[in-house]
Amino acid sequence: MTGKSPSVSETVSLKAMPAVFVFLWSTGFIGAKLGLPYIEPLTFLAVRFILCVILMLPVVLLTRTHWPVRKRDYLHISIGGLLMHGGYLGFVFMSIAAGTSAGVSALIVGIQPLIVAALAGFLLQERVSLQKWIGLLLGLSGVFLVVFNKLAIGEGTFFGMGLSFIALISISAGTLYQKKFCSDMNIKSGNLIQFAVAAIYFTAMSFFFETREIIWSGELLFALGWLVIVLSLGAMTLLYLLLRSGAAANVSSLFYLTPPCTAIVAFVLFDEQLGTLALIGMAIAAIGVALVNYKKGGVKKV
Repeated sequence: MTGKSPSVSETVSLKAMPAVFVFLWSTGFIGAKLGLPYIEPLTFLAVRFILCVILMLPVVLLTRTHWPVRKRDYLHISIGGLLMHGGYLGFVFMSIAAGTSAGVSALIVGIQPLIVAALAGFLLQERVSLQKWIGLLLGLSGVFLVVFNKLAIGEGTFFGMGLSFIALISISAGTLYQKKFCSDMNIKSGNLIQFAVAAIYFTAMSFFFETREIIWSGELLFALGWLVIVLSLGAMTLLYLLLRSGAAANVSSLFYLTPPCTAIVAFVLFDEQLGTLALIGMAIAAIGVALVNYKKGGVKKV
C-alpha cells in the first residue's frame, strides 16, 4: 500500500475546519468592538502583532521549522501579509473606530467572494460555474438581509463605511495573492514572517497617525488575548490551510457566513437584537454557501 486512509478523527477535523474558521473569523469584529474604546486602532494592531511575533518566534525556532529558500518567496509572503493583515485588518479596525458597527463592517467585507469569484477564473484559471454564481449571489442577498436593520437606522458614516470597502479590496487581493504565490509556504515560518511585517507596518503607522495612548482594562486585555491567540494564531492558520486545500472561490464563499455569525455573537455578548429578516438572511446565506461548495458526483473543481 502506498498510503493509509485518513482516520475518522482526521476526517471529522477536516469537515469541521470551515465551520470553526467561520466562527473564529467572525469574532474578530467583536474583539475590535470590545477593545477599541480603550486604544486607537493602529496602536491596537501594532500591539497585537508584536505579541504574535513574541509568541510565534520560539515555536518556529524550537521546532526547527523550514524557512523559504528563495528571496522572492520572502517578498511574496510579505506582500501577502500586508494585504491580509495590514490592509484588511487595518481598515476594518479604523472603520469600526470611526463609528461603523461590527455588523455593517462584516457585511461590506462579506461582498468579498463575488470579487474573488469574478477574478479567480482570470487570474488562477479556476472554473466559476453558473451554480457557483447563483450561490454567491444568494449569499450576498442573505448578507444584506442579515444587517438590513442596522443600515435602515443609519448606523455609521459614509467615511467609516468607505474604510470597510478599502478593507474589502485588500482581503480580496490578499486571498488571490496568497493562493497564487504563497500556497506552498510553511504555515509556521510564513505566519511569523507576515506577523513581523504587520508589526513593523502598524507600529510605523501608529507613530505617524496616532497618539499611541492606551487605557488598560480587563476588556482590552481580553480582546488582545483573543485576537492574538484565537484569531492571528488560530483562524489565520485555518484560512491558509483552507486556501491550500480548496479553490479560492470556494474558500471565499465562507466569508458570507461571517456577518450572520457576527450577529449571533453580538446578540449573546452585547444584546444586539436579531429581527426576522436577519434570521431569513442567515438561512439564505447558508444555502448560498452550500451551492458554492457543492460538488456534483464528487467531481473535483479545478
